[in-house]
Amino acid sequence: MHDTLPRLFHYKAWANDELLTALARLGDDSPITNLAIKAMHHSHVVDRIFAAHLQGREHPYTSTNPEPLPSLEALSADIRACDRDYLDYVPTLDRTQLAARITFTFTDGAAGCMSREEMLLHVVTHGVGHRGQVSALMLLNAKPPAPDGFTTYLHLAEASARGRASA
Repeated sequence: MHDTLPRLFHYKAWANDELLTALARLGDDSPITNLAIKAMHHSHVVDRIFAAHLQGREHPYTSTNPEPLPSLEALSADIRACDRDYLDYVPTLDRTQLAARITFTFTDGAAGCMSREEMLLHVVTHGVGHRGQVSALMLLNAKPPAPDGFTTYLHLAEASARGRASA
């Protein structure tokens, strides 16, 4: 998995950016926007919680669904900053650091113990699920969802290696 995790986090940042850009085009009065903010805010809070666990820091969250909800503009800036933090962090880890198990406490008070690699994979897959929820909302409201597929990302980001012309 030497280069897989960094690639997954590049994909995550790309997919988040695509979705946030699509949501911004809908506007604040869209019936999708508030539900999308709720789903993406939850995903972002989980990203921040796990970033703290990964680095052995405290975090301020007592819930993965804190209120009040931010504006789409503020949330988008926070998500993009968090994605940059992960993009900077993930490539610094070696195999020993990825395998290291970290104990922590979930926001509900339950004990947790995961390797860094497991935590990072959770962050990626958790985000996929919530972007999928937002995409479903968009489809239900006759709006085209943002591109989100890993294969789509790979063929855009690595076009020449995949036999495609660069975008």
